[in-house]
Amino acid sequence: MIIKEIFLEKVSTASASITRDVTCPFCGILCDDLVIKNQQESLKILENGCHKAVSSFESILAVNEPKINGKPVALTDAINEMCAILKKSHAPLIAGLGSDVAGIREIMNLADKTGAVIDHMHGNALIRNSLVLQDLGWITTTMTEIRNRADLIIFAGTDATGFPRFFERAIWNKKSMFKLKNEQREIVYIGEKLNTKSGVNPNGKKPSVLTCKTDQIGEVISSLHALVTGATLDVNEVAGIKIKTLQELGKKMMAAKYGVIIWSPADLDIPHAELTIQNFCEIVKYLTRTTRFAGFSLGGNDGAITANNVCAWQSGYPLRVNYNKGYPDYDAQRYSTQNVLKKKEVDSLLWISSFNSKVNPPRASVPTIVMATPDTKLNFTPDVFIPVATPGVDHAGQLFRTDSVISLPLKQVRQSPYTSVKSILKQAIERM
Repeated sequence: MIIKEIFLEKVSTASASITRDVTCPFCGILCDDLVIKNQQESLKILENGCHKAVSSFESILAVNEPKINGKPVALTDAINEMCAILKKSHAPLIAGLGSDVAGIREIMNLADKTGAVIDHMHGNALIRNSLVLQDLGWITTTMTEIRNRADLIIFAGTDATGFPRFFERAIWNKKSMFKLKNEQREIVYIGEKLNTKSGVNPNGKKPSVLTCKTDQIGEVISSLHALVTGATLDVNEVAGIKIKTLQELGKKMMAAKYGVIIWSPADLDIPHAELTIQNFCEIVKYLTRTTRFAGFSLGGNDGAITANNVCAWQSGYPLRVNYNKGYPDYDAQRYSTQNVLKKKEVDSLLWISSFNSKVNPPRASVPTIVMATPDTKLNFTPDVFIPVATPGVDHAGQLFRTDSVISLPLKQVRQSPYTSVKSILKQAIERM
């Protein structure tokens, strides 16, 4: 039995190996069914890869080396220089935070040791959710529940195109635990410039689309909330949407056996977006009095959900936290990367990004250390650059999925000359 399991896990030949059930770390839904062929450390997705997975897994492993002020050095020298910068620093900023569970744990240890502020590259999106959860709480669901139960799914301000296989994995699935058929699902979009192609039912039924500006979505949901409570609105339309249309949607929401409102905080890049998200959560709470309704947030790219969760269980707070006082001090607005750099409240920057080569750290007037994938093209020369391995490709690890209910294991699918974020930071902490 053991031999059979090993054979199914990895089928090897003299020149190639095939690894099954690979978890893709390149978006927040963490699809865990990829089949990847490794031919002399060149990867090819054989099954279940989206365009994000293909471009990331199949890219040629770049050749790069540690650098100090742009000049190649040995890894140990780069780590020593990083330690020297952090030792001199009175108020470091550790940002980006694109890493796995083990990497974020080590980041937290380093922040505690150096008195650093920590913030994720997607921190602005993360706090939009955190503020709502802290203020009034919410009722949210999981991808599994959506797949098995949801008969009315409302996309508010997002079309989920940033998560290419979401419809395949959670909505237009072939099997359901409770015999829910695809033709029983109804899809509704609310917002502007949304790609609704994925929302077309496999039987050809098109989704409903309520068009309004992104900053008017909160107004639309508030009006729906009023209507489902039985209130009368003395207007003909809201945000350009006819009241009759809203009334019809309100009736569908009340009649749904399991409804879901889906949003992506990153797509709600508007002033006070947390108030719009709060509107989603409050109408959900009201509808659960008579039926089953839930919210669902799409996010977690670049390990964002993982970073937030690890920060919460180690500090007691979500991101953003400052350890400069000798204890974790939380302030969602003050300790943003943009704010502390603009107000010159930090005197060094350590930027970490082990998944995404296209995200550049901010150009800061303080000593800057960049730990990033070897193919990252920086638009400036940092004081220290260290190429790092990617979790789920170059080494094993763990990440939390967008719904935050489970962590999924990441497999190593190729050999790499680069070191993990955890290993580098652990060495740095030991030298300090």
